[in-house]
Amino acid sequence: MRVTRFFDRLEDRARRWFSHWPILYGVVGGVGVVLFWRGVWHTADFFSAFVFTLDGQLSTTDFPQIWDGLTSFLIGFVLLLATGLFVSNFIGNEIIISGLRGEKKLAEKTEVEVRTETGALAEIKEELKGIRKRLSAIEDKLTK
Repeated sequence: MRVTRFFDRLEDRARRWFSHWPILYGVVGGVGVVLFWRGVWHTADFFSAFVFTLDGQLSTTDFPQIWDGLTSFLIGFVLLLATGLFVSNFIGNEIIISGLRGEKKLAEKTEVEVRTETGALAEIKEELKGIRKRLSAIEDKLTK
């Protein structure tokens, strides 16, 4: 619980600070993603080499590779957590929001459900256009 609270506060501070420096935010986020996946890749390579060696043993020169992969993974993970990009990068905001609303994923919805939602949005847009027109007509009458 403490670790979660710590990273939540750190993420809030980092996002507040990075909001003034969006290019730097993008660079740090990009480095975090690349380091994370580099660590996953190198660790997977190490374990596949360990499992599939012909003689069943690795030389001592191969063991630094595991630390290389794990270090990259951890640095990338911490960077992404600290900047608040971990969840949004790997899960996405739409899935989180639909889960909170209790909605189905778009892939699980039927064509009829998607068409109904799209039609409802189009109707709302048309109604807003009508309200805008009436509001500008009222504003014109008031200014005269």
